[in-house]
Amino acid sequence: MRAVATERYGPADTLEIKEIDQPRPTEDEVVIRIRAASVNAGDWHLMRGTPWLVRLGFGLFRPKIRVLGADAAGTVAAVGAEVRDFQVGDEVIADLSESGFGGFAEYARCKAEHAAKKPGSLSFAEAAALPSAGTTALQGVRDHGRVREGESVLINGASGGVGSYAVQIAAALGARVTAVCGPGKEERMRSLGAERVIDYTKEDFTQGSAQYDLIYAVNGNHSLKEYRRALKPQGRFVVSGGEGNQFTEAAVKGSMLSRKEGQSFKGFLKAVSGKDLAELARLGDEGKLKVLIDRKYSFNDTPQAIAYVEQGHAKGKVVIEMEDAK
Repeated sequence: MRAVATERYGPADTLEIKEIDQPRPTEDEVVIRIRAASVNAGDWHLMRGTPWLVRLGFGLFRPKIRVLGADAAGTVAAVGAEVRDFQVGDEVIADLSESGFGGFAEYARCKAEHAAKKPGSLSFAEAAALPSAGTTALQGVRDHGRVREGESVLINGASGGVGSYAVQIAAALGARVTAVCGPGKEERMRSLGAERVIDYTKEDFTQGSAQYDLIYAVNGNHSLKEYRRALKPQGRFVVSGGEGNQFTEAAVKGSMLSRKEGQSFKGFLKAVSGKDLAELARLGDEGKLKVLIDRKYSFNDTPQAIAYVEQGHAKGKVVIEMEDAK
């Protein structure tokens, strides 16, 4: 089969289309014929081997992951002996990040528990944009943010992949959502359920008088001291992205500030969950979750797609489509 593979860390031009062996499923896995895959920031970090901490888990001098790609949608091509929830021909979405990655290829292996039936209302391209960003948003808002109906929620970095899902999920849970994003995106954010939109180039929400029950930071670069000013006395701050120091400060100081001040501060990393993928699929089929796709690339142009995401200017998800995908 064809796959976009790498043998060394470096920029996107180190990626090459190669012929490699088609995977076979173990007892608890399925093999998916990939119809579309989406690009995440993690793909270019693994491609580059940066920050250096990445190399401790994925290869110090050479990448252990030859074929990148965590998010995929396609049809089941083979099932392991112990798999009961899927059969050949099923249309699925999958998070491959705990199955060795491999989404930028014609076929990939996936733990069956990390897959779900594809939303019937979404195309393969739209469905492929759900897994990582959608799961991160769902867990950030619902599980770590503990959003309740009627609460005020601010999403910092609302126009990106995770942020656009977080706005919609918070709104679906009955929250009053404020979206913080760049210029020219107000109409889009309001269409996703935001009641208020703040252009961060014109207004710093941490310096205003408004306070929120939950601030979910999926992008940005503020200190915890700044975020505290914008939180209600019993407010919650959750971070899953943004500049490195933003996440690190929450991890190092969050528990201490939570005990001392009554507010809570925490960072989290996404947990791979087929149940959460199924919940995202349900929201998609109910029309409560729109997928924002910035650009689509062909399989042959996968290196260019990753390079574009690395630039940090994507206004939604970037998707790679196989030639026969619909």
